[in-house]
Amino acid sequence: MAPEYAMQGLFSVKSDVFSFGVLLLEMISGRKNNSFHLQEHGESLLILAWKLWSDGQGLELTDLSIKESCDAIQVVKCIHIGLLCVQDDPTNRPTMLLVVHMLGVDTIPLTRPSLPTFSVGRDVRPLNPIGLVHKTSTVNEVTISDVSPR
Repeated sequence: MAPEYAMQGLFSVKSDVFSFGVLLLEMISGRKNNSFHLQEHGESLLILAWKLWSDGQGLELTDLSIKESCDAIQVVKCIHIGLLCVQDDPTNRPTMLLVVHMLGVDTIPLTRPSLPTFSVGRDVRPLNPIGLVHKTSTVNEVTISDVSPR
């Protein structure tokens, strides 16, 4: 979901571009963007894709089931286009017409995307063996129980 829609309820044609970018990155990686919410650092698929692409390791994002048979140049190009689609500022995202054109033609120079900052990560605290109660000691060593609802 585009950040401007999730945070402010603003919807535009660029919201669809954002969703397409997420979908493109999900297809390449074989992972859902929401599968990252339980990780300790709260990184999203978008942040992972950005880090790998900007470090020149974009192919590391590729799902193992397609890695051997895919065209590496096309995969990196699709990651680049996906990152252009998920820019935080809707005005920096391309139109879908331009996205289709970029996917179909190799002669269009692609601009450098900026770091996608919208992420819905969370801090994961360790659970007790039962998995229902978080325990923390206070200064006077009295424990505080935080019971999670079902």
